[in-house]
Amino acid sequence: MIQKYMSAPVKQILKHSAFYLALLTASSSVGCSAIRGSSQPQEPILSQTAPVAPTQPNQLTPIRSSDNPDYVTQVVKQTGPAVVRINSTRTVQEELQDPSIEQFFGGQAPRKQQVQRGTGSGFITSADGRVVTNAHVVEGADSVVVVLTDGRRLRGEVVGTDRVTDLAVVKIDATGLPTARLGNSDNLLPGQAAIAIGNPLGLDNTVTQGIISATGRSSADVGVPTERINFIQTDAAINPGNSGGPLLNSSGEVIGVNTAIIQGAQGLGFAIPINTVKRIAEQLATKGRVDHPYLGVQMGELSPELRSQINQSNAGFKVNQDSGVIVIAVAPNSPAARAGLRPGDVIQSVNNVAIQSSRQVQEQVEASSIGNPMQITVKRGNQTEAIAVKPEQLPVQEAVDRRG
Repeated sequence: MIQKYMSAPVKQILKHSAFYLALLTASSSVGCSAIRGSSQPQEPILSQTAPVAPTQPNQLTPIRSSDNPDYVTQVVKQTGPAVVRINSTRTVQEELQDPSIEQFFGGQAPRKQQVQRGTGSGFITSADGRVVTNAHVVEGADSVVVVLTDGRRLRGEVVGTDRVTDLAVVKIDATGLPTARLGNSDNLLPGQAAIAIGNPLGLDNTVTQGIISATGRSSADVGVPTERINFIQTDAAINPGNSGGPLLNSSGEVIGVNTAIIQGAQGLGFAIPINTVKRIAEQLATKGRVDHPYLGVQMGELSPELRSQINQSNAGFKVNQDSGVIVIAVAPNSPAARAGLRPGDVIQSVNNVAIQSSRQVQEQVEASSIGNPMQITVKRGNQTEAIAVKPEQLPVQEAVDRRG
C-alpha cells in the first residue's frame, strides 16, 4: 500500500514521475459537505417511524438498450425510487478573530458554534432500510435525514463509515422499500452506457447520461490521496450533491457509487466500483468498521526516467533496472519495516504471484488477512530475498491522511 513517508529527495523524484490533479469530492457546494450557514431554514419535523409503504421492492428485469431507444427512461423508472437525498448537519467550533475580545480571555480566542448543513445522495440496498452513500456525506454529522422520492423524511442512523474507501452505510426505520439492483463491476468496458441519478446542487432526482470512459483508474491516475480504490471514470455529468448516488448501466444495475470530480474539468467523474462497495458495505453493516491490511511501503513503477532520477539523487540506493515495482520508502515502525523490507528493493512476487505493477501489490495486500504472513520476494542488488510480512490494521491517522 502506498504511504506518504518519503525523504525530500524522494519527494523530488516523485514530483517528476507522478500525475497530480486537484480533485473535489462530489458532495454539495462547499468542501466535502454541503455547508450552509446556520441561518438557513431548519428541516421540517420528521416522521418518527415510517409507515409501511404500499410500494414493494422492485421486481427488476434487465433492460436492453438495443431494444428500447428510451431505455434511460426505463432505467430511471426502475431504479429511481431507490435513490435518496441525504441531508446532514454538524456543529463545529469556530474561533472569533477579534483582538479586542481576546484580551479578556487571556489571549485565547473564544469560540462560537456554527451549524453546517450538507446534502448528498444515496441508494437503498435492502427493503428494510439499508442505504449506501459516501463517508464524507455523513461522517461527523450530528443528525442525518434521508429523504425518499415519495416525500417521506426519515431519521438515519450511521451504521459505519470507512474513510479509506469513502463509503458509509446508513439505516432508516422502514419496511417494504424499493431497492436498487447491484451489478458486477468486474466486467465493465469503456464505451458502455453510464447513467447517474442524484441530487446535484440540491436539484433532486437529477438524471445524467454518458459512457464509461475508463476502468481501473488508480489513485495515482486521478490524484486522490486514497490508494485503496481503482475507480470507474465516466463522462456522465457528476456535480456536488451527486456524492453517494448510483452510477447505473443500461440494465438499471448499480455499477458504482459516484464520489469525485476533477476541479475545473468537464466530463471527468469517478465512481467506486460496486464490487468494492458490496465488500465494504457488508463489513460496515455487520461490524461497523472495515479491516484494511497495511504494510507501510511507498512504491513506484520503474522506467528509464525514474531510474535516472533515483540514481542522480541522494535517495540512499541505486537502481540497475528499468522495469519493475520498487520500494521507494518504508514507514517507520510499520509491518514492512519490522519484516526487513528496504528502500531500493524491487518486488518480484507476492504470495507466488508475479508482480508487474504496484496495483497488483495493492490488490494482494487488500486480499490478505491481518496477521497472516504475506510471502514477498524482492531483488536487493544482485541478490534475491524472501521476506514474510504480517499485515496489520491500517492506522487511524493513515486513514485520515488519505482523505486529505
